[in-house]
Amino acid sequence: MKRLPAALMSLALVACVRADQVGEVSTAFILIGANHKVVVDAYDDPKVKGVTCYVSRAKTGGMMGAIGLAEDKAEASIACRQVGPIAFTDKKMDDQEEMFNERISAVFKKLRVVRMVDRKRNVLVYLTYSDRLIDGSPQNSVTAVPLGAAVLPGK
Repeated sequence: MKRLPAALMSLALVACVRADQVGEVSTAFILIGANHKVVVDAYDDPKVKGVTCYVSRAKTGGMMGAIGLAEDKAEASIACRQVGPIAFTDKKMDDQEEMFNERISAVFKKLRVVRMVDRKRNVLVYLTYSDRLIDGSPQNSVTAVPLGAAVLPGK
């Protein structure tokens, strides 16, 4: 029962993570509707101040893309970097936790970013992948942020 409040807090944090769009490039001209694009978004880790993850991904254009009903491709790339002094917002940190997710199709497909803690090497590892209700994609990307002198909170 103790895990329920922690799980609810984690869900609340995932819901609070907002992307700042850094930029975009068009990859295909579409006569009617939006062009196909690759977008780059920045996500600040809600539990680790001083770490930002940059995720690039495809966005489908056309009429369906313009109204939000197109299914985006599963490919994504991630690069996380220390952008300031590292500080932890919680006294405990799970070894693995979803940091962010976003819908990339009308109903069933999500892009996810998961934070993993490599305590042995004092490193945070971030993984991005997409999943579906029935069948996800094995395509993924991973990056790591060394913590240097920062001390990881316990689990």
